[in-house]
Amino acid sequence: MYKISELAAQVGLSRTALLYYEKLKLISGQRLQNGYRVYTDKDLQRLRLIQQLLAGGLTLKECKACLEAKIDKQVLQERLNFLDQEIAKKQQSRELLAAILGQGDLKSWHKDLNKLAPDAHMDWLIKQGFSEKEALRLKWLSKDMNEHDAYMADFLRVYETLKYWGPGSESDTEKALSFVPITPSSILDIGCGKGLATQVLAKLSSAKVTALDNEQSALDSLEQDFKRQGLSGQLETINASMTELPFSKGKFDLIWAEGSAYIIGVEKALAQWRAFLSEHGYLVISDLVWRTDKPSQECLEFWQQEYPDIQSVQTRIKQMQKIGYRVISQFSQSKEAWSNYYEPLKERIIELKAKMPTSAAIKDIEHEVDICSRFADDFGYHMFILAKN
Repeated sequence: MYKISELAAQVGLSRTALLYYEKLKLISGQRLQNGYRVYTDKDLQRLRLIQQLLAGGLTLKECKACLEAKIDKQVLQERLNFLDQEIAKKQQSRELLAAILGQGDLKSWHKDLNKLAPDAHMDWLIKQGFSEKEALRLKWLSKDMNEHDAYMADFLRVYETLKYWGPGSESDTEKALSFVPITPSSILDIGCGKGLATQVLAKLSSAKVTALDNEQSALDSLEQDFKRQGLSGQLETINASMTELPFSKGKFDLIWAEGSAYIIGVEKALAQWRAFLSEHGYLVISDLVWRTDKPSQECLEFWQQEYPDIQSVQTRIKQMQKIGYRVISQFSQSKEAWSNYYEPLKERIIELKAKMPTSAAIKDIEHEVDICSRFADDFGYHMFILAKN
């Protein structure tokens, strides 16, 4: 016979727990004349059996059912299914924590978070020690905070010798500028890169052109080009973020952004940049758009991962109008603009692939080149010429 305190010690439970078990009629104590409750060896063994069943994930209610009648296999199967789900969740949790600690792949997590909560994702990356520039590159390029430095070193090695850092052509820039119905005196080129469009804007106008980018090497290259062409007096370069433009409101007659608005989100860019246009200012942007209502599945899956905000021209125009712009004109960028970028990029990949066989950056760029070669009719860059309402 066991007093309640002795039984509790045997099974590692509290006195309160045993009284609750007795209330559920899982055990049955006897009260002696002296008032003490005592339990038999049968109660001890029932408790040990119950503990085994509890370890299998059953509830006390289910344990009681198993003790009093033949096992209900359906109940056990449901409990097993529930445990399998819990194990899968725990495994996902473990994989995420291991990845954050550098023991696994973080790419899918970064991609998912960037879709679900892009601003919170950005803020979190900055809190982890990344500058805004590196956080943006991580979101769009490396997609893995643990592999970011090596990835970006390879990525920049690919692009360092290329003239174009995105689809574009002088003729497309000239065409877009021809639709702007004013002669601008002040132009802001956002995300200018090496400044090929910047040079066209300066040559075709007498405007002061401010070129903004967060890559100093590109700005240095741009300054050298302007100096060689005798255009330095028209140029000011600014190394800054496009999310927080360091200018006064209404400063520019024309804002130019070829292939850069996507970095912070087209709608966000349109809304934020509008304040920096003069009262009757204009904005020209290019963006990747769908050219068909039914893109190829492989192509669709690729851009859902790489640029989930890709839209049709009609959807973009509606967004622009809602934000406060009037569409003056719009057109698809030329095949020349496409080949100016992708043909040299393809050759550069061939040149470096043998030297960098394990490079994740090389593999990602090669995959993009392949998609853009095989499905060029499904999507492409589009120019929008907008007036501030």
